[in-house]
Amino acid sequence: MTGLPLSGVTVVSVEQAVAAPYATRQLADLGARVIKIERPEGGDFARRYDTTVHGQSSYFVWLNRSKESVTLDLKSPAGRDLLEQLLGGADVFVQNLAPGAAARLGLDNDALTRRHPSLIPCTISGYGTTGPWADRKAYDLLVQCQTGLVSLTGTPEETARTGVSVADIAAGTFAFSGILTALYTRATAGVARAVEVSLFEALGEWMGQPAHYTRHGGTQPPRLGTRHATIAPYGTYPTADGKQVLISVQNEREWTALCAEVLARPELATDPRFATGPDRVTHRDELDPVIAESFGHVPFAELTRRLDTAGIANAGVNDVPDFLDHPVLAERGRWLDVRVPGAVVPALRPPADLAGVEPRMDPVPALGEHTDSVLAELGLDAARIAKLRADDVV
Repeated sequence: MTGLPLSGVTVVSVEQAVAAPYATRQLADLGARVIKIERPEGGDFARRYDTTVHGQSSYFVWLNRSKESVTLDLKSPAGRDLLEQLLGGADVFVQNLAPGAAARLGLDNDALTRRHPSLIPCTISGYGTTGPWADRKAYDLLVQCQTGLVSLTGTPEETARTGVSVADIAAGTFAFSGILTALYTRATAGVARAVEVSLFEALGEWMGQPAHYTRHGGTQPPRLGTRHATIAPYGTYPTADGKQVLISVQNEREWTALCAEVLARPELATDPRFATGPDRVTHRDELDPVIAESFGHVPFAELTRRLDTAGIANAGVNDVPDFLDHPVLAERGRWLDVRVPGAVVPALRPPADLAGVEPRMDPVPALGEHTDSVLAELGLDAARIAKLRADDVV
């Protein structure tokens, strides 16, 4: 697609699940051509996670718009030869194969750099391609557990996973930024640098604040449900009509305003138990009932009006249907139509808006939809493609 920042960049990916597809979808959003290599039998296993989107997987629809699907059996010599031809014309190669699989296929970063010096290879692994856990499988929740994130999430009584695939998303985001940096370096310095990201180290970066807090404070932040471990008051409270409101007080001006204008208890602002942020955290068990008792007498709409007037950040606790109908998304035009096999569905625009650039929101491909057209670009005629299909190579 012309007119987009990555127009003319070709990406070949041997990808599955979430992390690598998320990285390459972001490249496709910016105009890169992404040729997604899938197994002839079944393809990316994320296609079968569920069937909720007009028979398609919600994961696959989210992660794979604007890509071309080509089926290749990479265990066959003919399939590997075709992939090699595609790599000869590619700028970027992305893979998140199981531990050791890329090396067995000659698709690890070192091997690709030797064969294709101008190619930018990107490997996404679980725990890195070296080290004691290089051969260990890693899925999102396993990595949430290994980084300690699960120990921070939930209530004092029970841990919980986050509701989205944060380890995969973190890795896909760092892979995306690493690839963009490598493209820039190649364009400016003439050097193609390989990129490697692990789920463990990507989510580990997101654990930076609790890591510093724990190392230097001697204990890790407590697990407090919707409360914040190091800021108070910061959490949800029930209102008179049964709804929940979340407030966040970040500084002394806001604390003083909350006491005077919402709680109608200005003397609390200078109460020694609550005068500073650390004081309020220390005495959270005394502070929370005061706020809960006050909020519990006021209906949600009136309470949020008072909070807004006082300049206190607040929000209702939405469910997913509330999010889908959110006025910010509607009034800012964030929903755009995307075609999936057999239907058209709304999808969110990429969050980074570039002035004067409309994002690419092309269809989600059916399995192998582009096999014939891509192989034809390599010079294969219809008879040759038919033979490959008969031999189960494509």
